[in-house]
Amino acid sequence: MIQATTLQFLKDLKNNNHKEWFDDNRKAYESAKKDFLNFTQTLIDGLGKFDQSIAEANLEAKNCILRLNRDVRFSKDKSPYKTNFFAMINRGGRKSNYACYYLQLQPENTFVGGGVYMPMPPELQQIRQEIDYNFEEWKSILNNPSFQNIFPDGVQSPETLSRPPKGFEENNPAIEYLKMKGFYTWKPISDAEIQAQNATEGILKGFECTQPLINFLNKAL
Repeated sequence: MIQATTLQFLKDLKNNNHKEWFDDNRKAYESAKKDFLNFTQTLIDGLGKFDQSIAEANLEAKNCILRLNRDVRFSKDKSPYKTNFFAMINRGGRKSNYACYYLQLQPENTFVGGGVYMPMPPELQQIRQEIDYNFEEWKSILNNPSFQNIFPDGVQSPETLSRPPKGFEENNPAIEYLKMKGFYTWKPISDAEIQAQNATEGILKGFECTQPLINFLNKAL
């Protein structure tokens, strides 16, 4: 479970997103970060019980969470800090190109899932080829009743092409997926759920349903 004080820190940060406030509240930040690290480590340990690649990677939570500082060089929004904690769990850590399990912690906008968000063109092409070659396997993953129950919206994509990607025809049976630029699951979690005693249990159940998708994508990568 996530502590209420961690969510409160993120709420306060959203309303006071500047260095002076952050410096004055560094102890609250360190406490919130530690809470999120501990929660992430619990998820990593739980994942290792059914995903052998995670178990063998000997991951530490500190290598799976993203920095709180924003890169503002090319942004009109110069707020120095993100207002969420984010964890990416895969066998290579946050800097890896492998498909990952992920968790965003943000008041009233917490969610979990797994997959790849916006892979680079070479990796995207590899995934599309894998879907094309093994479309029956792909469909069996998405049509699994447990998968559909937890992720009723199926596989998500941040962007979708209007025309078939190069090398594929419009009448390809998999064209709906081949036009996608990302492949991931998404499930919202309420503030009450993330603070519940069984929070990790529910998240890990979703991760376990996402594992076949993770495996499929990593086979392509």
